[in-house]
Amino acid sequence: MDYFWELFFSGLTRGSIYALIALGYTMVYGIIELINFAHGEVYMIGAFVGMVVAGVLTSFGFPAMSIMVLASMAAVVYAAAYGYTLEKIAYRPLRNAPRLSPLISAIGMSIFLQNYVMLSQTSDFLSFPKLTPEFVFLEKYSSVIGSSDFLIIVVAAVVMIALSLFIKFTRMGKAMRATAQNRKMAMLVGVNVDQVISATFIIGSSLAAVGGVLIGSHIGQINFFIGFIAGIKAFTAAVLGGIGSIPGAVLGGLILGWTESFCTGYVSSDYEDVFAFALLVIILIFRPSGLLGKAPVQKV
Repeated sequence: MDYFWELFFSGLTRGSIYALIALGYTMVYGIIELINFAHGEVYMIGAFVGMVVAGVLTSFGFPAMSIMVLASMAAVVYAAAYGYTLEKIAYRPLRNAPRLSPLISAIGMSIFLQNYVMLSQTSDFLSFPKLTPEFVFLEKYSSVIGSSDFLIIVVAAVVMIALSLFIKFTRMGKAMRATAQNRKMAMLVGVNVDQVISATFIIGSSLAAVGGVLIGSHIGQINFFIGFIAGIKAFTAAVLGGIGSIPGAVLGGLILGWTESFCTGYVSSDYEDVFAFALLVIILIFRPSGLLGKAPVQKV
């Protein structure tokens, strides 16, 4: 039974990271119906910033949790700046162009950012400092869940709850919902749509950066290609749950994480990606709009 729970928490950990990244995909799609294929690279850049800051602070002897917080904050600021800039230079000029144009621009930015990081850093894997302290109360359950898994699950849950509250109760959140429902009508009632779109990119990029730092500390190494793999998986999660739906992105991320974990644990780890994408194909065949695509959920 312990093995089952080990796979359960492993899937929950993976799913939490997928959900954090998938939220960025689904929020941007909900607002401007663009699939931001460069979002995975923003996640990767967040992880690199976290690694650099964590490395510097570790050399000065800062406590692990302080390093985790400061590295995450630096990654969020840096990734948010990248998200904002991407929207400004790669997508905003193409907002009224045919839908294929911003899509190609997104793919181009994804390739550019991958190569930019590879050339400025290295194509090799780099060590990411372990930042998670050992939680004493988890010793009893150490065979099924580790401190790092626990931290990822808790942080992801807190961030998602905070995002939900932000969208539901703040002025910007209401403007985002209005823009997602009808952009022209939102403009007519005084919503600054450009500002809302920029805020959406900033928030989505910040969530991805948090995921990047958490997974870097969890796995212990990163390279320039982690954004591509994680981005594709998170996009799969967003489509699985119903792209454009925030609850759908979370649900899709968790289902994808558990599918990978249980299938690799009970069948074979060689087919991890096969299971993930097979699940996506099955869902799209029987429910093309995703699991929550037709449910009365709020889009952002």
